[in-house]
Amino acid sequence: MNGIIILDKPSGFTSFDGVAVLRGLSHQKKIGHTGTLDPMATGVLPVLLGRAAKALNFLPDTDKEYHAAFRLGERRDTGDITGEVVETSSVPVSREALELVLPRFRGEISQVPPMYSAVSVGGKRLYELARKGLEVDRPARQVTVSALELLSYDPQTREGELLVCCSKGTYIRALIEDLAAAAGTCGTMTALRRTRACGFTLEDAHPLEEMKQLAGEGRLEEVLLPVERLFSEFPQVYVSPAQARRFENGGGLDLARVRKAPEEGLCRVKSPEGVFLGLGRADRSKGELEFVKSFLEREEQK
Repeated sequence: MNGIIILDKPSGFTSFDGVAVLRGLSHQKKIGHTGTLDPMATGVLPVLLGRAAKALNFLPDTDKEYHAAFRLGERRDTGDITGEVVETSSVPVSREALELVLPRFRGEISQVPPMYSAVSVGGKRLYELARKGLEVDRPARQVTVSALELLSYDPQTREGELLVCCSKGTYIRALIEDLAAAAGTCGTMTALRRTRACGFTLEDAHPLEEMKQLAGEGRLEEVLLPVERLFSEFPQVYVSPAQARRFENGGGLDLARVRKAPEEGLCRVKSPEGVFLGLGRADRSKGELEFVKSFLEREEQK
């Protein structure tokens, strides 16, 4: 089985747990996911099976989208509802006050990763130190928040929901804490749902129970998506039959003879019939469309 399955990850499961279940259902040893979701989080988790697992090193750097619920007036050690309360505040905060500080967190921002994260400092994972009750200085990192909207907020309960579109490596828990601090209080994340990742949305996703049922009926391949979907951000080029044969064998192509080739960078290389052969890289300095990676099955290459 080769391709992509979009899991709607349930709360309480690690991303690794989800992959492990799908490994058993698909009987595929080569399997991986495109980006970790916290155990409490739900939503879009692209899982790559078989030859598709080789795509991890070539994924385009696309934004991810989240719906995040929060509560103001308390901060927890983990940054979310699963942790212990370490700070409280009775400062009232209006919707207008929150809207006023939102622009500070749009665009490229500096963010300090939370202690409960997989970031390494001094060769140690931060969450390992946090579980020992330790807190260390963490260097801030630049991340990009391309969209940030307050979807709802009740000043009585001080609970609300945010829509966040952000770059890889952005911590929504930290964003909520920083947003609350800017509004003069403290805050914590109470729920997180990823609604888009790698170009896939919740419409593409399937619950784990559905996967189990389909696998039991021998129909799991019905939810399998082609690996090319991962690279929809890249331009595509069509090559001649002779060029296709050369590319399938790992050979580069004369860029001047490839119609509508991009100036530089990765592209999808397709046969005259529209079959996705793999990824190429245009290099104008060499005048070559370099072979990067094939995702064809061996029988397809014959």
